[in-house]
Amino acid sequence: MAVSTEIQQRIEQLRQQLQKAGYAYYVLDDPIMEDAVYDRLYRELQDLESQYPELIVPDSPTQRVGDRPATQFTSVRHNIPLYSLENAFNLEELKKWQDRWQRQILEVTGFEYVCELKIDGSALALTYENGLFVKGVTRGDGISGEDITQNVRTIRSIPLRLNLEKPPELVEVRGEAFLPIDEFDRINRERERSGESLFANPRNAAAGTLRQLDPQVVDRRRLDFFAYTLHIPNNPEVRPDMQWESLEFLQKMGFRVNPNRKLCASLEAVADYFQEWDEKRKILAYMTDGAVAKINSIPLQRELGFTQKFPRWAIALKYPAEEAPTKVKAITVNVGRTGAVTPMAIMEPVQLAGTTVQRATLHNRDRIAELDIRVGDTVIIRKAGEIIPEVLRVLPELRPEGTIPYEMPENCPECGSQLVRPEGEAVTRCVNRFCPAIVRGSVVHWASRDALDINGLGEKIVEQIVDRALVKSVADLYALTREQLATLERMGQKSSEKLVAAIAESKKQSYARVLYGLGIRYVGKVNAELLTENSTTIEQLAKMSVGDLENVHGIGLEIARSVWEWFQNPENISLVENLRSAGLNFERGEDSLSLPSDFTTKGVFAGKILVITGTLPTLGRKEAEALIKQAGGKTTSSVSKKTDYLVVGENAGSKLEKAEKLGISQLSEDQLREMIAGGK
Repeated sequence: MAVSTEIQQRIEQLRQQLQKAGYAYYVLDDPIMEDAVYDRLYRELQDLESQYPELIVPDSPTQRVGDRPATQFTSVRHNIPLYSLENAFNLEELKKWQDRWQRQILEVTGFEYVCELKIDGSALALTYENGLFVKGVTRGDGISGEDITQNVRTIRSIPLRLNLEKPPELVEVRGEAFLPIDEFDRINRERERSGESLFANPRNAAAGTLRQLDPQVVDRRRLDFFAYTLHIPNNPEVRPDMQWESLEFLQKMGFRVNPNRKLCASLEAVADYFQEWDEKRKILAYMTDGAVAKINSIPLQRELGFTQKFPRWAIALKYPAEEAPTKVKAITVNVGRTGAVTPMAIMEPVQLAGTTVQRATLHNRDRIAELDIRVGDTVIIRKAGEIIPEVLRVLPELRPEGTIPYEMPENCPECGSQLVRPEGEAVTRCVNRFCPAIVRGSVVHWASRDALDINGLGEKIVEQIVDRALVKSVADLYALTREQLATLERMGQKSSEKLVAAIAESKKQSYARVLYGLGIRYVGKVNAELLTENSTTIEQLAKMSVGDLENVHGIGLEIARSVWEWFQNPENISLVENLRSAGLNFERGEDSLSLPSDFTTKGVFAGKILVITGTLPTLGRKEAEALIKQAGGKTTSSVSKKTDYLVVGENAGSKLEKAEKLGISQLSEDQLREMIAGGK
């Protein structure tokens, strides 16, 4: 069957794009394309070549293990090829992988899998002769890599001498060099201060560090290393026959092996391991983007062998991407409750961190200019925590012809008022407080779970009551009647009665929740709690100076100024008076936390600062923080000289090391419980 010219051109275009990206990544050490984009284009090329095998050529990116290494270091051929792993992106693909390898074996009985977390770093091959470290080489193209021995010697978790009385004649160890998250953040802060470009992620930072020509720079960046593969070619009598035993032997020799490994008796157990760590990985001190499953039996591994690119006996099961490529269909603006006008990219739907995403923030006018984003662009979007995804970068090499730069509007799209950009701010704002978008946003925030938690007052209802001018401020909510609500779409008599009751019930919410619901700039729920802990009533808070506010532990100058300015506006004072008249609570009461029954607290941590690291045996992080707060203490996310105690759980990260250097007292969960229960 004849192949269309369009298909031939697309295949050639994909090859050129992939080859260009590979050269930039491996040779120039200056990536121009995210991994997710590369993978998407690579799979498209694979699919096309599978459909039209007559178009496959020897130099296609699908026909080679990888691209050649850079030339700043000596190129070294690996004694044993260092293959990459095949990827699975869901449990169905994992099952297909098992089916494939089992078809290679005539009789399969009694097999197990070894599971480890997939570390997001750079693969290394280490060579030891008679127990002494002699060579460290990058993965490169899997056949040849770069000799970076002097740099590898600076990694403290790689032994220079094996911890064996009679070491084998030759030992080759494979593993992953990586940057702990805290160290990555520290390096980027230093680079920002010195005006250097920031590393995009810990993986890129680790790769860039390993290829530094000055080993002293590498030493200062404190790389870490986990070993995962052992080769002993000349002494079969000491060579383990099981992957699990290999990991234990590596540990005995002095290597760090990931402590979160697991021996699994079935593919279902592998899936359970993968799903368990999808959430737990967020508290690790290093980045991981998936789990690796390997057949435990090394003889079975040898029997299965390799494809051109991958070992048949191992696979990487990847978590949903935190970053993903997509195309921009349109650019619009959103007016928020503070009047901030935020440009938004409307995109082709894409899976990101387990959800389908179609919108991403572009932040402000300056960010749009920096990105030079246009409708039709291919972009990389990123999702961090609970916030809306953002556009991380544009890929101009994939930009269609004829696109034009986007320009921000001069007038508010909701009310038509002229937009302003206050001096010293990056954000463009609508300053009309009666703008429907500002009123809607304020009411939605007021009704949100962390604020007044008004069940049934969703965005659809809010949109109707604002558009009909039934509500012009949050205080108007408390004058709504069943009859008014019953006229709204999808609101009958019973629904109206329930919503009126829910609004009335919200009057019982605490002073801290009400203060948070007011929507003062920079005052989140934690800051609202700090402010209410230091003011008996809102009238007392309103009288505090900027200096008084800044003296509240955890409240900085920017927040203090924002709170002070809010209370200088007579309209805001009027809003508070109207809400108080409606029955809202503006006084501090005795808020109580839900505590385990075996706890009796006596303020043992009054005035103390605690940090939690690792996974506690029985307490969740939020529960532990609540207990500490009930005992008078405060929790922060980072260790400093001001930290009084470090609460240490399993898999504690770099915070533990820092606390030890600073001489900070450490507590286990049991010790934390004893101190709180005993009040001593």
